[in-house]
Amino acid sequence: MLPAMVFRQGLHHRASTLEHVLGVGGSSFVNCLNRYAAATGFIRISFLDIKQRRNWDVARLRLYADSKKHSLHLRTLQGRDLLQGVIDKQRAEFIERKNFLVDDIREARHKVQERVREKIVEIREERENIMTIPNMLTISRAILSPYIGYVIVQGDFTFGMSLLAIAGVSDLLDGQIARRWPSQATKAGSFLDPMADKLLMGSLVISLCYTDLMPMWLAGIVVFRDVFLLAAGFVIRYISLPPPKTFSRYFDATHVTAQLEPTLLSKINTGVQLATIGLSLGAPIWNYLDHPALHGLWYLTGLTTAATALSYVMNRHNTFKIIQKKT
Repeated sequence: MLPAMVFRQGLHHRASTLEHVLGVGGSSFVNCLNRYAAATGFIRISFLDIKQRRNWDVARLRLYADSKKHSLHLRTLQGRDLLQGVIDKQRAEFIERKNFLVDDIREARHKVQERVREKIVEIREERENIMTIPNMLTISRAILSPYIGYVIVQGDFTFGMSLLAIAGVSDLLDGQIARRWPSQATKAGSFLDPMADKLLMGSLVISLCYTDLMPMWLAGIVVFRDVFLLAAGFVIRYISLPPPKTFSRYFDATHVTAQLEPTLLSKINTGVQLATIGLSLGAPIWNYLDHPALHGLWYLTGLTTAATALSYVMNRHNTFKIIQKKT
């Protein structure tokens, strides 16, 4: 395919050749084709075509050029259709990818919204009403414990025994109420009740040791175990508290994150400790100080106390249970 300008320049250089081959005037033939080239713009013809078709006249050559032009036009249309098809295909793929991304973004946003709603529900479920009768009795016993120790230090053993009896009755009542009425049982109570017992035991053994009603080694074992359990409780509270770990959320008693499951040995030890403290406090009242049975009870209490401390360490995964979040 030759542009009309190039084609015309080639014809001027070969005028003599055309005159010899076609048997017509070269200048008139070139002028004719020049006019046709100017009108059509492109002519699908070559000097080889002219040699092969030297017997054609100008009209026939014009028809041949028209057919070539029509063929070129058809191929142009085919190329344009092919290019348009490629463009349409690319546009369709782009729209498909765009729709996929939009759907993916919408799905991700929906999942985030669902997760936020689940978190809100979890926070609401984690909070519980701690203002129950068993918890009020437990808190009252914890507040009363230091005063009982003060009364014993002052030497008023009879009044101290009365207050100890009241504390013991409150301990029995809060457990019975929580078991009989499930609506009164709380996860916070599983921590508050043993913490109140530890505070009561600590106050009593320190005051009894101060008044020489209990040996110092036994008081040291009891206090050490209670301090150890209190420290473990604070650590577990920090571990089980979900983010953000703020000071206000850490000491929010309504936000329960763990539960204490006392072992059978710890329950037995609590009973032995209460009996030892009661009998030691009653020794000056009923005059059986330094009785061998009392000394034997002290050794038994020391043994069970040490055993419970070891059981908490060995079975810590079953004793302190972190409340799992629902997924």
